[in-house]
Amino acid sequence: MKQLITLSIALCFAIQINAQPVPVGHLTIFSEDGDKFFLILNGERQNNVAETNLRIEDLNQPYYNAKIIFEDKSMLEISKNFLQISDADGIFADVTYKIKKDKTGKPKLNYFSMVPVRQGFIPPSNVTVLHFGQPAPPPPVASTTVIQTTTTRANTETVNVNVGLPGVGMNVTIVDPMLGGTTTTTTHTTTTTTGYNDQVVGQPTPTSPPPPRNVGCNGTFAMNSGDFQSALTSINKQGFDETKLSTAKNIGSKQCLSTNQVIQICKTFGFEQTKLDFAKFAYNRCSEQANYFKVNDVFGFSSSVEELNNFTSNQ
Repeated sequence: MKQLITLSIALCFAIQINAQPVPVGHLTIFSEDGDKFFLILNGERQNNVAETNLRIEDLNQPYYNAKIIFEDKSMLEISKNFLQISDADGIFADVTYKIKKDKTGKPKLNYFSMVPVRQGFIPPSNVTVLHFGQPAPPPPVASTTVIQTTTTRANTETVNVNVGLPGVGMNVTIVDPMLGGTTTTTTHTTTTTTGYNDQVVGQPTPTSPPPPRNVGCNGTFAMNSGDFQSALTSINKQGFDETKLSTAKNIGSKQCLSTNQVIQICKTFGFEQTKLDFAKFAYNRCSEQANYFKVNDVFGFSSSVEELNNFTSNQ
């Protein structure tokens, strides 16, 4: 009897767990200057029609590799690895990024805001909403409609014949075979609908799984623990922050680093500015940029944290 009760409780618990909704996040990207774009997430194109304000709902991974291709072919593409859809604790959120041009006119994808996911949220009317994993609406295609109208008229001639009888008149219609024929009038009406052209973005990128979380830095793994300990020892042997920094940059330029390895190197420096210089340098050499916020803990001043956050947001 006890076993039956235990089994029933376990079954109810399992049903309750299965009934829980799968957590998801949402992503909104808008162009500050109104440039229309196409969004690709993990190699899968999301919108078939270029948009200026796009929202992708029901994202079930904490981060994605993103590419933005503009309708204006003269604009450079934007590629961003580890686009974060969750907060620092891994909880899915409603995240917004904006496309903004830097001083040179190059478009950048910058973090804008992050709020908790709200049930029943209704986006503004100027935002195009798509659901991740569902086919995007097909683009309009060019079409041509031709209407042909044919009018046929037999050539005839009417002759009035007056008969010399009181009160009698007669009209005679004579059809002359020599004058016979048809007149054909053809009217062409062309209707053209313009829309998305596949040549704007090329062939869709084949769908591929996202890279492992510890792979970045051009798809290369971070240094193994043995090599890193040797590198850390070499850095510590230097007597001044300046030589420590040059040694660390030399190592980082040839190897990829994990977030924890960047933190350990930063702790070897005595000055705040040296830590900040190396943290900026190492960001593009880090294999897990999604966790780079942890580097903030090495700083003693909030201004350094803010400066690093602004730097990484603009990369």
